[in-house]
Amino acid sequence: MILSFMFDIDGFDDKNLHFSWNAINKPVIYINDGDVLNINIPDSSTNQIRYDSRDMKIDNSRVDAAVGPVYINGSEPGDAIEVEIYDIKTGGWGWSAIINNFGLLKNKYNERLFIWDIENGYARGVNFLKGIKIPLNPFIGIIGTAPALGKYEMIPPQHFGGNMDNRLIRSGSKVLLPVNVNGGLISFSDPHASQGDGEVCGTAIETSAVLKIKIRLIKNRNLKTPIIYSNENYSGNVIATTGINNDIYKAAVEATSEMINYLSRELNITEEESYILCSVAGNLRISEIVDEPNFVVSMVMPENVISK
Repeated sequence: MILSFMFDIDGFDDKNLHFSWNAINKPVIYINDGDVLNINIPDSSTNQIRYDSRDMKIDNSRVDAAVGPVYINGSEPGDAIEVEIYDIKTGGWGWSAIINNFGLLKNKYNERLFIWDIENGYARGVNFLKGIKIPLNPFIGIIGTAPALGKYEMIPPQHFGGNMDNRLIRSGSKVLLPVNVNGGLISFSDPHASQGDGEVCGTAIETSAVLKIKIRLIKNRNLKTPIIYSNENYSGNVIATTGINNDIYKAAVEATSEMINYLSRELNITEEESYILCSVAGNLRISEIVDEPNFVVSMVMPENVISK
């Protein structure tokens, strides 16, 4: 029988944060196989953006601070760490942003910050997207173990996980991560209240969260990259725009741009609002990749999101 214990980690205390992936990061806690963690995680700005903020004037060196690392006793290279997500409780508000030189349509629109109220299972824009509510689907954008060698920034994702921004990493899911160093050194960051596949503008509905998880150690699993066990939420009727190009990235730009045009016209909202809506609720999908030389990418928007 495995005895398990519950521990709390406060990510609002700087001593429990780090700002890069590195095997020399000092563990904030040592736990055993089967232990449960309650982790208080700040938003991706690391508390720099407030509810009354009106711009993106922040210290970028403090973005996406990770809570951890957590040392799992007995874990060694070649093993895997299983993270079972019991619950994710978001904060009462969140934010999204168009950021200079970032996102799928980088520099097409001016930088702008958007604030959301989060209540009763939905996010609603404060002074934007009037009449539209986004169903919550909380998940953890950053989860990863330490690399065997070197130092990596929090962005982009790496073979050990990191900034995957995968909306399947939500309550009820399990994530398997490779162990590259003794202890695994697993960390968590970047909670999202909702996001579409692709996170096309560069942000989701960024928020703080309390994450409850159970850690299991799997010996000799020899993973190369993370594996996620989850369930799909199907949204019913959808509207999809398409991008067709011999460059799959350009096809993604085309599909997103066409959805922005559609939403702006049909909902009588600005292109910037439409871009944010694509990022937090639209799903960018590869629809066809075999009929060379052209590829098809779709931007898929649930009708229940945009039905006022």
